[in-house]
Amino acid sequence: MSIPAIEFQSAAAIKAFQEGKLRELLTYLATHSPFYQRAFARANIRPDDIQRLDDLVRLPVTTKHDLHQHSEDFLCVDPRHIADYVCTSGTLGQPVTFGLTDHDLDRLAYNEFLSLGCAGGGPGELYQLTTTLDKRFMAGLAYFLGARRLGAGIIRVGSGVPEMQWDTIQRLHPTAIIAVPSFILKLLEYADEHQIDYASSSVRRVICIGENIRNPDFSLNTLGQRIRSKWNVALHSTYASTEMGTSFTECEAGQGGHHHPELLIVEVLDARNQPVPEGEVGELTITTLGVEGMPLLRFKTGDMCAAHSAACSCGRSTLRLSPIVGRRQHLVKYKGTTLYPQLIHDALHEVDFVKNFQVESYTNSIGTDELLLHIGCHELSDHAKGHLRDHLRAKLRIVPSLEFKPVAEVHSLLFAGDSRKPRTFLDRRAA
Repeated sequence: MSIPAIEFQSAAAIKAFQEGKLRELLTYLATHSPFYQRAFARANIRPDDIQRLDDLVRLPVTTKHDLHQHSEDFLCVDPRHIADYVCTSGTLGQPVTFGLTDHDLDRLAYNEFLSLGCAGGGPGELYQLTTTLDKRFMAGLAYFLGARRLGAGIIRVGSGVPEMQWDTIQRLHPTAIIAVPSFILKLLEYADEHQIDYASSSVRRVICIGENIRNPDFSLNTLGQRIRSKWNVALHSTYASTEMGTSFTECEAGQGGHHHPELLIVEVLDARNQPVPEGEVGELTITTLGVEGMPLLRFKTGDMCAAHSAACSCGRSTLRLSPIVGRRQHLVKYKGTTLYPQLIHDALHEVDFVKNFQVESYTNSIGTDELLLHIGCHELSDHAKGHLRDHLRAKLRIVPSLEFKPVAEVHSLLFAGDSRKPRTFLDRRAA
């Protein structure tokens, strides 16, 4: 595919380009957005006051609470011009509905065209899609639209059912799979149990969504290593959200998700909403460019990561994002140790007999954080259970409470309430 010229430009050229787009956005918001009209008035700021990216710190941030409380006031077009409605997953609360115009759907297709192309895709690729297109889910729609724009084919298998996934692979010969990486492990386990020769299958790459496959230094983490040790396929990590309608996907270098500057302005902020030094972890904060229906200005995603600006070996000079280390709201302090649930996930992925899991946090009777791990496994000996406790102590310095359950029971917890994503972390703490 042809890569947009802006992705090879100097940092100064990209900055100048984005500053022009930012000025256009501020004028649009001041004209069409009830929410941002009020926000600008409260901050006593006119669009002309913001000329450079460095001026963004003068503007208030937008939070998930704002979206929940005032969602209709973010809409910048007449509802008759909305072509499709999508909603967030509701991981951190009630889902928020976004209205997309025809223009926004074109932008979504363009984004995923860039994203899949970044991961080596092109005309003739055939993607097996293991996410759903129903229930107002944006991701499945984005992959479908992006693949079509790329000139690639797509097989909409949907989630789960390893037997159907392998039957499709064997009959239709997809070249790539779009899937949650832990589901790839389930596919491999099923293949081993049913003597399926996956090594000689048509699949040569996996687009990994929803879970980390890399450590902060971009080396493969345990989940990524377990996949690669069994299946010699290219792994490309991708990160996205409904709110930004944009994704960050790895190229073949595997050194972080590439930023597409024509679609998004990126900030990484500390708790005071100030930029952190390059390479340090902060909260990813985004400003959408080119969105017509519900554009966002300085929206705090809740996701913690680091940004890197050094040019990539693929030739792109755009910003690269590290793996997400956790959500700001999910930080847990347990028995004097502060950690993100992702660290627990990584430790559990290292244990072969742990087939699935859910991490639950709640507030105990004295007002401090408690952790309970629901461990899905087959019948275990006391020795194996002791091994898991020792492993967690070595990796995390603490041992949460453990409950060992049948795999199917934990699966039901992960997808409780018809959740479209596995809820590997359940936060029941008091506000």
